[in-house]
Amino acid sequence: MKRTISLNALSVAIVAGFACSAAAYAGDGKLTLEMLYHPELKQNFNAAPLTRLSWDNQNRLIESKVNKGAAELFVINPATWEKTALPADGNVLSILKTAKIDEKEINKLADQLSARIKPETKSYIFTYKNDIWLLDLNAGKARALTNTPNEKEDEALLSPDAKTVAYLKGNDMYATDVATAKEKRLTTGGSETIFNGRLDWVYQEEVYGRGDFRAFRWAPDSKKLAFLSFDETKVPVYTLSGEHSQPVKTDRTRYPKAGDANPITKLGVVDLNGKVSWTQDPYAGKETLIVQVDWTPDGRLMAAWQDRVQTWLDLRIYDAKLNSKAVVKETSPAWTERLPLPHFLKDGGFIWQSSRTGHHHLYHYDKNFQLVKAVTQGDWDVRAVHGVDEANSRVLFAANERNPIGNDEYSVNLDGSNFKRLTEEKGTHMVRWNKTFTHYIDSWSSMTQTPKQALFTDAGVQVKLVDDAGVPAKVKELQLATMKHQQIKSRNGFLMESVLFLPPNFDATKKYPVYQHLYAGPMAPQVRDMWNANLYYHFLAQQGYVVWVMDNQSASNKGVSSAWPIHKKLGQLELQDQLDGLEWLRQQGFADMDRIALNGWSYGGYFTSYAMTHSKAWKVGFVGAPVTDWRFYDSIYTERYMGLPQENADGYDKGSSLKAAKDLSGKIMIMHGTMDDNVHPQNTVMFIDALAKGNKDYSLQLYPGQGHGVADPWQNWSMQKAKWKFLQENL
Repeated sequence: MKRTISLNALSVAIVAGFACSAAAYAGDGKLTLEMLYHPELKQNFNAAPLTRLSWDNQNRLIESKVNKGAAELFVINPATWEKTALPADGNVLSILKTAKIDEKEINKLADQLSARIKPETKSYIFTYKNDIWLLDLNAGKARALTNTPNEKEDEALLSPDAKTVAYLKGNDMYATDVATAKEKRLTTGGSETIFNGRLDWVYQEEVYGRGDFRAFRWAPDSKKLAFLSFDETKVPVYTLSGEHSQPVKTDRTRYPKAGDANPITKLGVVDLNGKVSWTQDPYAGKETLIVQVDWTPDGRLMAAWQDRVQTWLDLRIYDAKLNSKAVVKETSPAWTERLPLPHFLKDGGFIWQSSRTGHHHLYHYDKNFQLVKAVTQGDWDVRAVHGVDEANSRVLFAANERNPIGNDEYSVNLDGSNFKRLTEEKGTHMVRWNKTFTHYIDSWSSMTQTPKQALFTDAGVQVKLVDDAGVPAKVKELQLATMKHQQIKSRNGFLMESVLFLPPNFDATKKYPVYQHLYAGPMAPQVRDMWNANLYYHFLAQQGYVVWVMDNQSASNKGVSSAWPIHKKLGQLELQDQLDGLEWLRQQGFADMDRIALNGWSYGGYFTSYAMTHSKAWKVGFVGAPVTDWRFYDSIYTERYMGLPQENADGYDKGSSLKAAKDLSGKIMIMHGTMDDNVHPQNTVMFIDALAKGNKDYSLQLYPGQGHGVADPWQNWSMQKAKWKFLQENL
């Protein structure tokens, strides 16, 4: 339940923008549910994609296209915008055909590979029929590097010198020489409970990135790899029975719930001969997490360690003998965020990102790991470092200094002077600099501005506006909701961000039912200043509903200090904030406060179940894939915010929807995928058992074979129909 991930289609940025096709409506400007969700009748609302622009290693501006399986690359002259086609390295589609790739898969593979091609890279790894393949553009060939179709090989990673590919087979690491296709086994002992180089479930979900199971990194010299090894022996197994098929497709995953045994993790280095060297555990006798692993530019191993409940973080640097020392230590009053690895400077110093003040800022350390000074400071947050322009002694980064729900691009000198905003238009900017930091490409949008893309000088002067499609003419014919963004004061004076979608022909003297969407989880805002397609809110507005979204303080992402107060008491303060929001809504005069529906998925599902059992403010609740008691969720996420259940039983009890099921107020529809390996169906099953014993009614919608989101188009259509019917009948 990572905060940087959108958990399903209902957890989206709340914005007004969208594009739709000419057939999206019948001429009356009205939307239907079929247009949005029906697998065969829904319309394509995607805007035309922006021009694909990037910088290559020669500092050239490159435009790339994929045309019938072939990559087309052009060098652009920034001064004149003249385009020169790069010499063709070969048609990817024809190369794959020559390699006798199956016709059924060839077009998809060709498009995927063509989209990855860059002028400076001639070798690409891909997987076909469980084997590792090499696309060699210099030779104009594609060839298999492994030949074991009955054994799955995955997480392949080419070495920096492009001479070796490392990958996983089962739960061990292997390497194949690209020139000879000779395979070498690097680790042994991998098993059902020992993972060498492969992340376990909880580490990939909560630490390194959902869906990425790679737990190894090449050294800069391409001669060795750092890797993590996990011993899962004591981690409990959770079984999903998979009764959506015959025979039953059982899914058994080692999943540590709050307070359970975590995997025992080791950090090692392996060379290409399979010699493994292990680092020593610097915290013997303590439970720890290894949350970052990589190499310094000069080839030293580095890793970030945290205690189990994540109250501190140490950055450790290792010498040639794999002895280490902590060079930076972070602590906080509540929990410490996983932090990016340092950005190293040519003199051996580095730029470090930290939330030690409660806001995320930049710090300059020298080569002896001594703090030189804070480079940025203030009641705002650095979002990402885009580079260090050492020639001009400045750092280039994204931050929300001007716009708390968007971001801009900034530059600041290494000594903290000459702080300057480079982007002019308000909204959310995505910036890509060239290698010498003389120009950048910016693609941006806002709640009221469709996506644009332009080339700028390093001073923020626009050179060329490349993309500005504007609102399609047919969209202007739709009856759209009126969107209003406002800040709402909580009882302690915090400004909470909110967006309203008001029905067409809105009459402030009338009373309207309200459909409220939220996520509410720590540092995961729903109100964002960017353009996105969410026609469902406009559909509801056309049907006479006011749609409302508000981020409580801890969800706002306005500095981690805004979330710290919820430490060890999830649910309680979020509910106070949302009730403060409802009071503001009541004061506006147009909301029917007896007819408010609340909708949320994942953490939003948790909060909806919590709100419906701990207050009487909402009449209807749509409870999607909910955590109903934090004892049922995974250890790393839960303990970060709640501590150990053995040490915070009162906090777990007060944050539980399950224990308050007898106090349910209003009508709820519970939705859950039967194969949800993230928020287990156990949460829903135990909740409905408690509801029944409390003599409370509920509606239940199960989605066979679906995971944490409802991905199957027909099952999603079924869910949307059921939600719309439940809303009409109960609100």
